[in-house]
Amino acid sequence: MAIPLYNRDLSWLSFNHRVLQMAADPQVPLYERIKFLSIFSSNLDEFFRVRMPAILAINKVLERDPDAAGEESPAPETLQEVMDTINRHQEEYGKIFAGMVLPALKEEGVILFYGPDPAPELAARTRSYFQATVQAWLQPVWLSQRHKKFFPENNALYLVVTVSPRATPDTREIVLVNIPSGLKRFMTLDAPEGQFHIALLDDIIRAHLPYLFRGYIIHQSYSIKLTRNAEIDMDEMKGDVLEEVETMIRKRELGVPTRFLYDASMPLSLCNFLAGQFEVADNEMVPGGRYHNLKDLADLPMPAGLPGALYPKAKPVAQPEAAAADYLLDLIQRRDLLLHLPYAQYDPVLRFFSEAAVDADVEEIYVTLYRIASGSQIAQALITAAQNGKAVTVFVELKARFDEANNIRWSKKMKEAGVKLIYSIPGMKVHAKTALVKRRRGYRWDYSGLIATGNFNESTARFYTDHVLFTAHAGITREMELLFLYLQSREQPMAYHFLKFEHLLVAQFNMLTRFTDMIDREIANVQKGLPAKITVKINNLQEKSMIAKLYEASQAGVTVDLVVRSINCLQTGIPESSRIRVVRIVDRYLEHARVFIFHNNGQEEVYMGSADWMNRNLHRRIEVCVPVYDASLRQQLKDIVSLQLADGHHAQQAIQAYVQNIV
Repeated sequence: MAIPLYNRDLSWLSFNHRVLQMAADPQVPLYERIKFLSIFSSNLDEFFRVRMPAILAINKVLERDPDAAGEESPAPETLQEVMDTINRHQEEYGKIFAGMVLPALKEEGVILFYGPDPAPELAARTRSYFQATVQAWLQPVWLSQRHKKFFPENNALYLVVTVSPRATPDTREIVLVNIPSGLKRFMTLDAPEGQFHIALLDDIIRAHLPYLFRGYIIHQSYSIKLTRNAEIDMDEMKGDVLEEVETMIRKRELGVPTRFLYDASMPLSLCNFLAGQFEVADNEMVPGGRYHNLKDLADLPMPAGLPGALYPKAKPVAQPEAAAADYLLDLIQRRDLLLHLPYAQYDPVLRFFSEAAVDADVEEIYVTLYRIASGSQIAQALITAAQNGKAVTVFVELKARFDEANNIRWSKKMKEAGVKLIYSIPGMKVHAKTALVKRRRGYRWDYSGLIATGNFNESTARFYTDHVLFTAHAGITREMELLFLYLQSREQPMAYHFLKFEHLLVAQFNMLTRFTDMIDREIANVQKGLPAKITVKINNLQEKSMIAKLYEASQAGVTVDLVVRSINCLQTGIPESSRIRVVRIVDRYLEHARVFIFHNNGQEEVYMGSADWMNRNLHRRIEVCVPVYDASLRQQLKDIVSLQLADGHHAQQAIQAYVQNIV
């Protein structure tokens, strides 16, 4: 029997719509609302780069053969439903921005000159800037005179300008003018007392096109943007892995088009000409407004001292035992520690690596790195450790989408310092967030383990909600060592027969089986008349067998509570999910933690880790979840998830107070 599933792409779009709704909330500070508009636009760009290629490909197959799709493939009408949803959201975006945010800015004295006609004084105030600075960045491409194809840069902004020579005004030329990404999108202007004026680079260029096209009549200008497919198969890599990935990154920028975004006022004849020039299909043509790449709103200038424009500055609290300890690695040997980010300071994570780098007794360090911060103190500590003579082994995931280039840059630095680097396993991503330090104590070793729900990245730690566990538990740390031995083999999991995990849940080895067994145990308990409950907090829920198990548990009488941030393919409001509650949180911080709580007739088992319940996480990645054995730390995780279930909209504020209280 088919399992009822909600379409993953429509579910993701509903999540992005919740981001948009934050921009419409007058209780959210004004410039934070503008940031949510930026996030919405950035998310949608990634959707067109990553998901739209799959939707278009499936739609093409189904047009040829409607019976070719499996039961999990989108129906033929999904493409239209996706586009209709996006168009509705874009229309709502325009209403929120123009009808709510711009007037709110004006009330604060902030005037953003935002089409259709720039203020008359705009050209006068920006002429010197255009002539001295902007003009040097402009590279007009005369499309109507080119014999070779021109490939617009991925997600770059252009103006399509129609001009005629003054000598032959009946002749029309079509010219593409780049809006330089190397210059700031917004320029602050001199303004009357009490006002703050901002102009867009787009309009500065439009107003001064006569300086670019001397001897021509300028008829019209329209903005366009071409988004390209970013999904490149990085599974089959051979030879020098770094060179292979670097080549694939370059190819990504020349991927096939997935969206041609254009000013809706553009004449149809010009649209058709450009579609032919850039080899864009009809279903990839998306009408838009005068401005694109509104993700740049994240950089909108703000006048100094504007009251209430941002969230009050949050001060992460120190973990008291870690702060008081002279040596963190010694403290970890005595007891487990748990951080709740970004409410708690990230310093203990940085100390973990920096202490290991200089501790004379530390001989070996192992770590998995998925997304490395651009100015990573952690990577620098690993370099220092290697230079101090320690054996440092780092697994760097070179296929971390859109972070490959930065990961490669740090990989080269670490390799030069003597760090042993292990690169991607073919066909498999390593998404686990684990680190292990081994210190010699006479004739024995002590182990300090670090397992997190999010990346070892001090930049994202400021605004991603995650949990970080420090432990010296013998069973957990020994299994971590076995995992690192496996990763060094770079073998496929099914070919590696030396691992048996009793404590850790590791995708490709025991994770799916153990999760299934724990759900089955709750079902068996409720059938015996015992209390039964499952609580799961994840980013995405899409894997079919896990959804089927949750339906089965619900129908058996198990209470199921889910906190799912983004994709949720489990259908609510149907008989199969009658005992399932789903909460989705979009707030100041990005919800990122994964926590799994199984009632187990009062002997609760609590896990945290890197794994979402998606096909890619459970079947095509190495993920790690760890049991939380310390009763007080287990209670902290339960309390935090309870706060999220009780009041999703204000949960982060409540958790901030909770974390401050427990420390």
